[in-house]
Amino acid sequence: MIRIRIEYFAIFRELAGKSVEEIQTEAGTAGELFDELARRYEYPQLNQMKVAINEEFGEWDAVLADGDVIVFIPPVAGG
Repeated sequence: MIRIRIEYFAIFRELAGKSVEEIQTEAGTAGELFDELARRYEYPQLNQMKVAINEEFGEWDAVLADGDVIVFIPPVAGG
């Protein structure tokens, strides 16, 4: 079990009802962590979503470590 800090933005902040949260998780990768949070907060599966791990863009199969800071970044719409 590891402790992760998650910072929420946009739709993820609205659905979670908070902008930051520290959790203990058994998720091994960023993708597994997102799936866990998606079940908890009913997050939609968004195309072209990105993940940042410790302030750097990461891969969904990146292995998480105790103390990591994660941000899920939804696609930006605009024109």
